[in-house]
Amino acid sequence: MAAPILVAGAALAVAAYVGAVDPNEPGHYPTCPFLALTGHFCPGCGSLRAVHALAHGRLGEAVGFNALAVALLPVLLLAWGRWVVVRATGRGRPGPVPGWALWALLAVICTFWLVRNLPFGAALAP
Repeated sequence: MAAPILVAGAALAVAAYVGAVDPNEPGHYPTCPFLALTGHFCPGCGSLRAVHALAHGRLGEAVGFNALAVALLPVLLLAWGRWVVVRATGRGRPGPVPGWALWALLAVICTFWLVRNLPFGAALAP
């Protein structure tokens, strides 16, 4: 159980730090290199501000910064929960994620990346 607990602790520490150090204030975090080089948003752009908003209980604001990051949080929590259950019951290691699920996730990320940079997807931009 040490590994899931360490991962949870690290995630909570990062969330607490981002919650305490406002990414909306210039100079606290580096600029996204993809945005700096291309002028377009990457799929992760706005994630720090979304985590900051979530840490302060502002779900709507977090969705406005990065809807995909907010939508994937329950998926990450489910995966972590599955890991904890497997470790707690002593069944060894969780089975592999099906290939179709990984391809579907990649398709969702790429679609989000493309749409948020098109004029009709401006609502998805941070």
